[in-house]
Amino acid sequence: MMKKVLIFTDMGIDDSIALYYAHLNKDIEIIGVVVDYGNVSRQKALINSQYLFQVFNLSKDIPIIRGAEFPLTGEQPSYYPEIHGPHGLGPITPNQVQGISVGQFLEIEQLIEKYENELIIVNMGRLTSLATLFILNNCLMKKVKEYYIMGGAFYVPGNVTSYAEANFHADPLAVEIVLSNAQNTTVLPLNATSKAIITPQMINYIDYFDKSRVLKPLLKFYNRVYMTRDPHLKGSPVHDVLTLMAFTHPEFFSFFSYSIQIEKRLEIASRGQSILDTSFSDKRKHRVALDLNYRNFFNHFLLIMSGKQEEYNTI
Repeated sequence: MMKKVLIFTDMGIDDSIALYYAHLNKDIEIIGVVVDYGNVSRQKALINSQYLFQVFNLSKDIPIIRGAEFPLTGEQPSYYPEIHGPHGLGPITPNQVQGISVGQFLEIEQLIEKYENELIIVNMGRLTSLATLFILNNCLMKKVKEYYIMGGAFYVPGNVTSYAEANFHADPLAVEIVLSNAQNTTVLPLNATSKAIITPQMINYIDYFDKSRVLKPLLKFYNRVYMTRDPHLKGSPVHDVLTLMAFTHPEFFSFFSYSIQIEKRLEIASRGQSILDTSFSDKRKHRVALDLNYRNFFNHFLLIMSGKQEEYNTI
């Protein structure tokens, strides 16, 4: 049975790859995409989403919904063109697409009501929109079956500071609200997602099957960024794909149950740092992925991205 998934994204490169993975995966039904600020501004992320819906041939029945424009901290967001390119899609500058509309934020509540108790929320970007939903209607959020969140770094270096991962660093107040209130939550930190490496050889293989013709330029740009920053890397990590893979193939991960503490003070160097509470406290616990079986990831990712899932399932 297909899993009904509502995606929260800031539509950078790895978000784009994750969106296409979800589209190709026969176990996932995308019922909506909420677009926030993050890798780029919300406006650019919305344009990216409309463009990708067109080139990936996603159904126009899937709503694109306008999410948060800045964090709960009230700050102006920082963007990362050096990682995702000036528009968030590497070397691609998309044109505004006609015929794909953008819905308003409170439409999310209608989706949760419609799919209550079977809906999975996948948060790939900043947590501001998700936190806002808890503020507006905490009771409604209890109707969500599961939450999967890409964020955090536990006992490993962050990717935006020495201590913090970008999603948690950008709006630690939102992270605190979500993790204090969300039930049945799985967190995918850099511990696992940094191991989801896509190599140049994998890019060429995917490109052979890719009808959209945009995956190779996206992934080549991403590869070049990461391999320039760290010449020891053999490719670039597709962090956001793992938020989707975690509920279709949990056996690929090493999961542990912990309470999570977030450094919420904005003015200190460790802002957004995520800490596992290993004490026997009665605080809410979440499932945390601290490792990834790369061979399983590798085989499954190439299977989906080459469009061979149905062929495999008939064996």
